Amino acid sequence: MDVTEDTVRGVCTDAVFERGERYLAEGRVCEIHRVDTTVTAVVSGSRQYDVRVDLAADEFAPRCDCPYNGPGTCKHVIAVLLQCVDDRPPDEGARLDAALNGTDIDELRAFLREELVTDADLRDRFLARVGASTRRSVDELRTSIDRRFEERNPEYDVVFEPSDFTQWFNLANEYREQGQYASAATVYRALVESLDDNMERVDGAYDHFSSAFSRALDGYVDCVAATDRDADAVTNAVEYLDERATSGTPFLAEHFERAAVELRGKAGEQSCE
Repeated sequence: MDVTEDTVRGVCTDAVFERGERYLAEGRVCEIHRVDTTVTAVVSGSRQYDVRVDLAADEFAPRCDCPYNGPGTCKHVIAVLLQCVDDRPPDEGARLDAALNGTDIDELRAFLREELVTDADLRDRFLARVGASTRRSVDELRTSIDRRFEERNPEYDVVFEPSDFTQWFNLANEYREQGQYASAATVYRALVESLDDNMERVDGAYDHFSSAFSRALDGYVDCVAATDRDADAVTNAVEYLDERATSGTPFLAEHFERAAVELRGKAGEQSCE
C-alpha cells in the first residue's frame, strides 16, 4: 500500500488526522525503526505508546496500545504514518540479514536458547513455529491473560483502558499457520473465557474489548471446525458454548449462542463432504 497523505487520511477521521499532524510537528514520534515493511515506534502522549504498522498491508495493519476506541485508527499511528510519508526510516533488514548470515550457527543457537529460556512469549511462538503443539492448558493460559487486566488498574476492580492481547492472538495465528488447530483453539478459548469473565469490569474502551472477544470467539469456532474432522471435539465445543451462553456475561450470551449454531453448521457441512 502506498504511504501518501491521502492513504493515511483514509484510515482515520479528519479530527484524528489533524491530531496526528500536530503530534508529528511536536516531535512526539521517537525510537522509530523499520525492518522490511514493518515500522515500530514509540509515541509520547499522556504516556509512552508502542506503535507498529506494516507499510505494505491493507490499511497498514496498525497496532497501538493506547485507549483509543473510536472509528479508524488513533493519532499515534497517524503520526508515525505521516513521518513515513515525509521521512521514512532506513530499512534495517539488510543489516539484520547480514548479521544473521555472518553468525556461526552454534553461536546463533546458543543466543536463541538463552532468549527462549527467559522469554515465555517468544518460547511459545518458537515452539509453535516449529510445529510443536501446546502443552499449556486453557487455565494456564488464562492465568497470564487475566494478569493483563490486573496490570492496567492494580488499585481498582474497574478496567478503564484497553489491554493488549496481541501476544496471544499472534500465538494462535502461529499455530493456525502450522496446521496445529487444536492448539490454536486452546489459546482462543483461553482468550474467550478471560474476556467473558472480565467484561463486566470494563468501564471504558468497551469497543476494544468487544472486538477482541469477537475475534477470539470466531477464531475458536474456525479452529475447532478445522480440527481434523474430530466429531468429539466439535461436540464438546458446542456443549461448552451452550454452557457459556447461560453462565457467562449476560450481554454476551447471544454471541455464544450464535457461535454454537455456526459450529454445528460447519460440522454439518464437513459431514456431507
